[in-house]
Parts: sequence; structure tokens; C-alpha cells
Amino acid sequence: MRDLKIDQAAGLRRLGARRNAKVIAITGGKGGVGKTLTAVNLGAALAGLGRSTMLLDADLGMANVDVLLGLRARLNLEHVVNGECGLEDVVLNAPSGLRIVPASSGSFNMATLGRAQHAGLIHAFSELLEPLDVLLVDTGAGVGEGVVTFAEAAQRVVVLVCDEPASLTDAYGLIKVLARRRPGCKFEIVANMVETPAQGRELYDKLMRVCHRFLGITPSYFGYVPNDDYLRQAIRAQATVVEAFPGSPSARAFQRLALAADGWTPPVQASGGVEFFVERLVGRESPRAVGAQ
Repeated sequence: MRDLKIDQAAGLRRLGARRNAKVIAITGGKGGVGKTLTAVNLGAALAGLGRSTMLLDADLGMANVDVLLGLRARLNLEHVVNGECGLEDVVLNAPSGLRIVPASSGSFNMATLGRAQHAGLIHAFSELLEPLDVLLVDTGAGVGEGVVTFAEAAQRVVVLVCDEPASLTDAYGLIKVLARRRPGCKFEIVANMVETPAQGRELYDKLMRVCHRFLGITPSYFGYVPNDDYLRQAIRAQATVVEAFPGSPSARAFQRLALAADGWTPPVQASGGVEFFVERLVGRESPRAVGAQ
């Protein structure tokens, strides 16, 4: 697997005239909390608002966004890393208008990429010709280098929790790692698969109190997604619930999340973490980004 060469200045020049893009990582620490379902439905809802939205499947070794949406990916990020194609060659168009950047499934090489190769993938986004309003990043589970690299490069980190002790513990562990590596990181909590709005707020309060006490930070409450049979029907149909059942409780929840995210203001200047990602997308040039090779 060859190393990707990074030409910072050229990429930044191409992005100089672009609109600012919001970069939102969707993660959770623990597997099985609904990260990918949230990512595809939030992305579809944002596309439904008329926003140019792209979803990066950053679970690089066990990707499944394309499968979840019934899309056939002839090429994926592994081909980009191997130098076989450009990033624009792998982008898929979902029926909702959401654009997908698929990764590979069952690839040990992709699952074990180093930090420099992650930076190379981040750089590849500067080669895209189309402007973006929102880039969603669906991370893998855990607190490995890949998860942390992509999450700390985002402007906001959406952390999913569900009503399981392990989910809250792992979410706290991820927030702790990110908060130490990138002070000032903005965390948004989503309570997933809840029975009532009150249960969602209770889950958030539990996590918020621990973060405030031991980390000195107060994550924001992004909202909740109810436990909804329509969502399971949409999964079986390989569709988003936002499109298949737009009036369902879960679809309305994703639409509320999209409206809230649409109101977030992109930063004027990126700071902290792996700055390649944000600085390229918002078209800002910094000495660190230009000088790093």
C-alpha cells in the first residue's frame, strides 16, 4: 500500500472560493448504538432540506453504509488509498440526494491504517470539485486511532448513547479521550432507541453529569430518536426511514435533528486536532496545514 502524497497548498487553492462546510462526526464509543443508521438518516434529512450533503463511511475496515442503502459500490476508499482512482471516482448517489463515500468491508489493511494514511484520506477531499454544505463522518466503534483521528478533525462530534450501562461508559471514555486530545471539542449527545422523550433526556443527564464532574465539560443535548418499528422496516427495505416512512416517529426525530444541525454555524477558522480536514473544507490556509508534509 503506497503512501498518499500531500500537496497542501494546491488543495487549499482549489478550495479557496468554496462555501464553508460543516463537518460532523457521528460516533458512540460502543458498537451497536445506531451510528450508521443515524448518519444515513440525518444525511437524507439534510439533503431533503436542500443542503449539499456527503457521508464518509469512516469505519474503514467494516464499512456498511452502501449495503444499508442498497447501493452497489464498484470502487471504494481502499482503491483510493492504493492509488487506483481518485476520491471522485468512488462517490455514490443515494436516491435522497445524499452522496456516499464508501469504504471496504473485511479489509485488515484499511482497518489498520496509520495516522499519516488517515491524513492522506483527509487530503483527498480537497480534490473534490463539488462544493459541500455538510460532510458527515460515520466513524467506527471504540477509541482507536482511526475513530479519534476523524472525530477530532470534525467541528462537532455527535455521540450516540442508548439505555445500556456499557453504552454510557464507552461514550464517556470516548469523550474523555477526545476532550484531552482536543480541548474545546464540541460534543452533541443523541439518546437513541428510547421509549419516551423523558427517557432520552434522562440518558443525556446521566452522561452530562459525569462529564461535568470528572472532565469539567458539559456536552450539549442534540435530541433523541425513538424506538420505532418503522425504522426496522426501512432497514429491511434498504432505505432510510426519512424517505420510506416520512411521517413515522423516527423520521420526524431525524428531521428535527437535521433542522438543529442546519442551524449550526461553521467556524470562521479551524483549530485543534487534525486540522487538514476542517481547514481544507472551509478553505482556510494555516501555517501548520501548508507546512506539514
